[in-house]
Amino acid sequence: MSAAERAAARAVRNLLARQHADGWWKGDLQTNVTMDAEDLLLRQFLGIRDRATTRAAARFIRSEQSADGSWATFHGGPGDLSTTIEAYVALRLAGDAPDAPHMAAASARVRERGGVAASRVFTRVWLALFGWWPWEELPELPPEMIYLPKWFPLNIHDFGCWARQTIVPLTVVSAKRPVRPAPFPLDELHTDPARPLDGRVRTPATGWDRVFHRLDAALHAYRAVAVRPLRRAALRACARWIVERQENDGCWGGIQPPAVYSVIALHLLGYDLDHPVLREGLASLDRFAVWRAGDGSAASPQSRESPASAEVPASGESPEPGAGDTGPSRMVEACQSPVWDTCLAAVALADAGVPADHPALVKAADWMLGEQVLRPGDWSVRRPGLQPGGWAFEFHNDNYPDLDDTAEVVLALRRVRHPDPARVESAVGRAVRWNLGMQCADGAWAAFDADNTSRFPNRLPFCDFGEVIDPPSADVTAHVVEMLAGEGLAGDPRTRRAVDWLLAEQEPHGAWFGRWGVNHLYGTGSVVPALVAAGVPASHPSVRRAVAWLESVQNDDGGWGEDLRSYADPEWIGRGASTASQTGWALLALLAAGEEEGKAVQRGVGWLAATQTADGGWDEPQFTGTGFPWDFSINYHLYRLVFPLTALGRYVRTMSGATGPAAASPGAASPESPDAAPPQSPAPAPPADRAAPASP
Repeated sequence: MSAAERAAARAVRNLLARQHADGWWKGDLQTNVTMDAEDLLLRQFLGIRDRATTRAAARFIRSEQSADGSWATFHGGPGDLSTTIEAYVALRLAGDAPDAPHMAAASARVRERGGVAASRVFTRVWLALFGWWPWEELPELPPEMIYLPKWFPLNIHDFGCWARQTIVPLTVVSAKRPVRPAPFPLDELHTDPARPLDGRVRTPATGWDRVFHRLDAALHAYRAVAVRPLRRAALRACARWIVERQENDGCWGGIQPPAVYSVIALHLLGYDLDHPVLREGLASLDRFAVWRAGDGSAASPQSRESPASAEVPASGESPEPGAGDTGPSRMVEACQSPVWDTCLAAVALADAGVPADHPALVKAADWMLGEQVLRPGDWSVRRPGLQPGGWAFEFHNDNYPDLDDTAEVVLALRRVRHPDPARVESAVGRAVRWNLGMQCADGAWAAFDADNTSRFPNRLPFCDFGEVIDPPSADVTAHVVEMLAGEGLAGDPRTRRAVDWLLAEQEPHGAWFGRWGVNHLYGTGSVVPALVAAGVPASHPSVRRAVAWLESVQNDDGGWGEDLRSYADPEWIGRGASTASQTGWALLALLAAGEEEGKAVQRGVGWLAATQTADGGWDEPQFTGTGFPWDFSINYHLYRLVFPLTALGRYVRTMSGATGPAAASPGAASPESPDAAPPQSPAPAPPADRAAPASP
């Protein structure tokens, strides 16, 4: 047996052992410590911050601090001003003294970067909640915008779904301008405490930015003359909008930021903490927490400090900070990814030769079939006559299914020999019709909405962090094209338009930009297999340019890597330490292009085999996923397993004479008897790096 076959077999056993008894997979979704800091600030604002949560969150925040005193937004990245401010404030809430060495280093870094005045708007909103920043110095968001019709610029549907869910509750917060008593001053975070507003970004002299800053000034003036009955009605309308979009699990859109702001907004509108909406909302946020024991292993609920011990550290009283503090830590996920992880895991296992009727694959298919969204959501505003049929990313998010998950779920279902094929056909038919109906005017696909391309929202002074619209992307379009080709629609005019769009989007160096993964390696690893599946020959000039680019950026060790700085600096494109997931993406493109016997593929496969850990996985501290390119980065903990396994599986199949990805047909090869490790118990043990997630 070759090294690639052995590596694939070990990875199969690892992945099978991680499956939940209900059929799904979910790895940790790690972002940055603003999630943890804002969680503590929310609890402080609501008056529910407890000692156990505070201390555990502080341990995690401290563990992520860089040597220079700052906090970054991704592993190995540069310090980020706003992230450092929020982390510092959270540790002050935990009782860390401002003159402690790690705190003094952090505040010095903040002052060097311009202090609070130079931070992003969202950070200053959190500080304004406690009087640490004046509300009148923040951009205005009037709740009356809820009434803007969908044809009017800057209506709420001009924003991407994630921004829309955040903007609406923030209009309530902006209107109310609440201030809770500050538990301590933050003079040390200003370059000059006597003039804390110094360092603010000044209005540009020309261009659209000046127009939108003048609009903001007009909105500030409007606040003083707003018709009170209209404002009260707008606030009630915002409350209804928020409550109507709460999911069955209590969250909003399955993501943390809208949930946090929705809880604050509703509380400001009179919802008490015992109201079912807020009670379930707060409970959903607790389910986003990953607890780890002091040694880094998963922490059971019994190992947590009892929440009954609810005293909160006094200001300036440090609760055992430093190297000797080895209690449990708590990391808050910005989102949870079970549908995405499950379909990718199913594809990886099938492509590695796990039989199409293997119990793990059938159970995964059953769970995915039960997650299909069968009711309209906000996407219906632009496609009112389209019947639903997509899948969302999370456990519960019926309002915002996405095109990417839907395409990949179909690709996964087609690899399973399900005992009820009619059920699969019905679900796939709905999904294909929905995906086709969500095609944008230019022939491509975006993640959540169709034709969500207005450039006005990004210019608002409030929107200085991340992408707030949802234009088409090469990676999502590629996944949809690959799915349509698999459904026999490669020659459909709509598929051909998308193929033409992809060919036109190729960059001069031969790669494609990656919107939802880092970066050109993800884009290229998505597009090349899709083009080939849709009938573009491997000899096509676009495919050859992509192959040449991948060969040119392969690292000396045989792997591939691309740093997140490639989003901000072209010099980083295709450059970075080798990672398992990015090496998998590069190999998927090269294998689709017929390069299985080429030197680049052989070296890449060799790197994966040589760097595999004893348990069949790979170490990958790097962040290779994105929420917003550069601004918000993600380490999907399952990427380090599913993408290398998919690449190894396709390589082994190709070298053994099989062609194309595995399909639901009898006789698939089973590498090193993966049946030896299917989930047999009602609740298989979770991976060592997380506590078992709650069943949906």
